[in-house]
Amino acid sequence: MSDPEPSQKESPIHQYAVYSNLAFEMGAVIALGVFGGVKLDNLLNISPLFTILCSLASIAIAMFLVIRSLTKPQNRAKNEQKNTH
Repeated sequence: MSDPEPSQKESPIHQYAVYSNLAFEMGAVIALGVFGGVKLDNLLNISPLFTILCSLASIAIAMFLVIRSLTKPQNRAKNEQKNTH
């Protein structure tokens, strides 16, 4: 049996789900970074140092994940075009 071919255009509901998932993922990564920074500051008794560092690091990680997720479909489309020619 052959696998069904993926449709050229995904449904709008699927696209909304993908982008809303990216927003929740980004929020969760940043929230975990801030929470970890606050806990480290309380544990080591250093006021805003780890909160700031972990917040900035988590923002960078979240942006990396979003950019990677958004460029993945474009890379897949380029690879499919190379394989068909």
